[in-house]
Amino acid sequence: MTFRKLSDQVQQLSNPQRSDTFVKLFRSAVREGEFDAVYIPERFSLPKQYSKRGSEEKYAKEAKDMVFEVTSEFEAWFERIDRDLTGNRRNAKVKPSLEAIERGEVDFTLLAQETRRKMEASFHKGQNLGSSRAKARSAPKSGRSGRASKAKAAK
Repeated sequence: MTFRKLSDQVQQLSNPQRSDTFVKLFRSAVREGEFDAVYIPERFSLPKQYSKRGSEEKYAKEAKDMVFEVTSEFEAWFERIDRDLTGNRRNAKVKPSLEAIERGEVDFTLLAQETRRKMEASFHKGQNLGSSRAKARSAPKSGRSGRASKAKAAK
């Protein structure tokens, strides 16, 4: 039986900036019974560097350390999680630009169809707005009570 600290396992991550996510996933796996671990009365600093908004200052967070048994199931779990964490965490949408179109990162024909659809919708919206305003102007204004209408009614 070999045991390892969570703090030592975090050092083996391929991407240390994802250490906070790894610790969350580790605790979740322990909670769900995938493997066993126990808290120990120590804390460790996560290797992830956080930066404060509007300044160059960086800081690290701390987490409670744990001890767990290293098994083949854990090794397989760790390999899978580490592979998932090293991949792109977000599939950022590529902004349409000349360079992106030339590199083939975005589909020009799809973008052209979407642009045509948006232009058509905008055109029809303007037409509907203009025709509704024209109807409002040409409609007789009834229900107004002024001096002229009262004078006509008195005669």
